[in-house]
Amino acid sequence: MDTPTTYFHWGFILISTPNLLVIGGMIVLFAIALFAPFPHAEEGEDGGRK
Repeated sequence: MDTPTTYFHWGFILISTPNLLVIGGMIVLFAIALFAPFPHAEEGEDGGRK
């Protein structure tokens, strides 16, 4: 915390490396949430939920 952070410079985008890592982590977590299977209730004999 005593030293200045490094910055990622790409075209007109200038962002600090820690902020870039946080944003990348949020995107990865969002992608996992999209593709992770959700628990489903078991179906009854008529195909409906119990």
